[in-house]
Amino acid sequence: MKCLVTGGAGFIASHLVDRLIKEGNEVVVIDNLSTGRKENINTESKFYEADICEQRIIDIFQKEKPECVFHYAAQISVDQSIKNPIKNSEINIIGSLNVLEASKNSGVKKIFFPSSVGVYGDNTDLPLTEEKDLNPVSNYAFSKLIFEKYLNYYRKDIDFIFFRLANVYGPRQINTGEGGVISIFIDNALSNRPSFIYGDGSQTRDFVYIDDVVDANILLLNSAQKNLYFNVSTNQEIEINSLYQLVYEQSGCNLPPIFKLKREGDIYRSCISYEKINRECGWQPKIDIAEGLKKTVEWIKSSKNAKK
Repeated sequence: MKCLVTGGAGFIASHLVDRLIKEGNEVVVIDNLSTGRKENINTESKFYEADICEQRIIDIFQKEKPECVFHYAAQISVDQSIKNPIKNSEINIIGSLNVLEASKNSGVKKIFFPSSVGVYGDNTDLPLTEEKDLNPVSNYAFSKLIFEKYLNYYRKDIDFIFFRLANVYGPRQINTGEGGVISIFIDNALSNRPSFIYGDGSQTRDFVYIDDVVDANILLLNSAQKNLYFNVSTNQEIEINSLYQLVYEQSGCNLPPIFKLKREGDIYRSCISYEKINRECGWQPKIDIAEGLKKTVEWIKSSKNAKK
């Protein structure tokens, strides 16, 4: 199958590109390299350095004629979405609409989109299922919800699957975005530096490992399922204080954290049910937080050593 992946030089999407190619698919990558990295781009893919907000995206789609699209290009920082809501909307709403229109007009059959569990907002009725109320508390999450609505509106022209992702972590992650706290903690711990914790550290998150997220994408690509949405998560919550302790122990550093004021747009607790995707598709997470952290620490450590 011919697949086009926007943001394919980024954290999640570059792993997805690798897996798509490994399974015999032809892959086209679009990335403007603003946060994506050239070294993440699989050399067996066809790469276009382009911005999803540019009109030439339409020409690329018309030339390549992909059968399916994985739309992972985005502004991923909650903090930046609050500081610059117009820029956030330009990328995550207008840019995404540009991709959606290009998909519709070039004959794409299905589009896959990584939404966020941030669309549920600060809902304490845990674990959160897909039926819970949607009340995003950041511009980032709000822009994700808006594009969910657009996908549903365009369903007469193009099929969709979107995933409400918990906090994704793993190798290649940069120190921004919803799951970036893990890469920040690891990077600091390996450099023998303390890390900031915003708030008192009792807030919780549901962290899902990158390989499990890619598995969900591949599973739905190879399925006849369409026009559906699923949480992709672990149904496990961990306090940020406990996460800090785990990371610093695995990294061999015993420095205490530095506490700072809670950030605007941060939710307090997060625990996300994956029962729906398990029931309907057979997906479940395979890698727990201890194993995932070990893999991530080893990768970041090897990357640091390679740069010396």
